[in-house]
Amino acid sequence: MLSMLEWLCAQLMESEVTGIVGAEKNAHNPTRNDYRCGYRPRRLDTRMGTIYLMIPKLRHRGYIPFFITEYKRSEATLIQVIQEAFVQGVSTRKIEKLARSLGIENISRSQVSEMTKGLNEQVEFRSRPMTGRYPVIWIDALYEKVRVDGRVISMAVMVVCSVNEQGQREVLAIEPMMDESKESYSQLFQSLKQRGLETPSLVVTDANKGVIAAIQECFTGASWQRCKVHFMRNILAHVPQKEKEMFAAQLKEIWLAPSAELARQRARELSEKYEKRFPKAIEILEEGVEDSLVFSAVPELDARKISSTNMLERLNKEIRRRTNVVGIFPNPDSYIRLVTVYLIEYAEDWSVSRAYLNPKSIHSLLLNIA
Repeated sequence: MLSMLEWLCAQLMESEVTGIVGAEKNAHNPTRNDYRCGYRPRRLDTRMGTIYLMIPKLRHRGYIPFFITEYKRSEATLIQVIQEAFVQGVSTRKIEKLARSLGIENISRSQVSEMTKGLNEQVEFRSRPMTGRYPVIWIDALYEKVRVDGRVISMAVMVVCSVNEQGQREVLAIEPMMDESKESYSQLFQSLKQRGLETPSLVVTDANKGVIAAIQECFTGASWQRCKVHFMRNILAHVPQKEKEMFAAQLKEIWLAPSAELARQRARELSEKYEKRFPKAIEILEEGVEDSLVFSAVPELDARKISSTNMLERLNKEIRRRTNVVGIFPNPDSYIRLVTVYLIEYAEDWSVSRAYLNPKSIHSLLLNIA
């Protein structure tokens, strides 16, 4: 049975990768989307035993087999949410219903107790010391319904990601926040500094006033890049629905400009063209365009990747797919544990995948700073 499972997993991976790449293995296809680039070993613990998979690698993107993200982590991480439910006194019937929906059968108190030992790994991951330089960091928030003091609230969890000196992505922090105030962000940044984070060159976030003030206070000398995607959403919120697509197409041209000066010129032309029709949208554009073009002052790095928090947006979307099956979390710890274990999985794959930013560009940036 174990050999059959290993063979089936290999067939599923090849089929999935073929769909992603757009071509069979060793087959020529001029419309392919990517290329195979060898394999990497990966241990997978199943109820029938342990198997070692050879995960296909792709040249231009990371690849995680769907059955690992959907099964392994649903069993290993959401079981810890179930553990929290036991502790909080949630009825066994409700817990068993949740477990069955995740493909987990016959959960007992002794099994939950045994799984608690695995929580040490999460604590160590969230508080691990940092070594080396992290020149760019991205910050974004997740919101979930969590039960606190007997009532359900919408709680924020800040996810901080960065690239190291080799250009590889890393998850630096996963911290809960009751609000996005300057004080909350300052505490987050101070904890990062205590763990060894030096002032980054660039911090990419949305335009939350609390995070901006905290960056100025805690990361003196760092540049703040306003996420162009969030910025566009703020602008388009004041454009009539029937004209959004047309206006958005012209708006995007600002950040596609090959130089900052041409970008500013395009912004001025757009303002002159629409200032009477969409005055509020143009007001927001004029107030924030400079903050959204800060990335142009760092020509060493890939502008597409440092001008927005899209990298975190994609990550957050994947996390929400898994948290949606829980609904309301029994307490903040259960939510943090689920998110943390999932991000540990992602961090492991990032460490062996292709660099997110070119290491040479990172080295060039650090030399210019020095």
